[in-house]
Amino acid sequence: VQLQASGGGLVQAGGSLRLSCAASVVSGTILSIASMGWYRQAPGKERELVASSVGGRGIYGDSVKGRFTVSRDNAKNTIYLQMDSLQPEDTAIYYCNAEKLSYRRGSSGFPRPITSLWGQGTLVTVSS
Repeated sequence: VQLQASGGGLVQAGGSLRLSCAASVVSGTILSIASMGWYRQAPGKERELVASSVGGRGIYGDSVKGRFTVSRDNAKNTIYLQMDSLQPEDTAIYYCNAEKLSYRRGSSGFPRPITSLWGQGTLVTVSS
């Protein structure tokens, strides 16, 4: 089971980027994911919550409220992060996370739980 993030890159201050993160399992099926979210870690700083989607509701870190929008496509097991009005302080590696994931191997295997799963991270750089 893995989370594959994409969409990072270099953008000027005031610009926008859209991140995507999809959960997938080889030769199996994702059955459910309780919550998915985005975290970020800037150099020399601790990892912090950016935004999460829980039960269709978005939860945001204070520093991104009003600028970032999280959305989720449950059918695709994918979470998105639309980032607008980007600022240099948004520069960080962005990690996606899935909590309480259940999956099945093959077509008839029993459900297997994963408490917490992290993606590999995608770098967002905002130039001033």
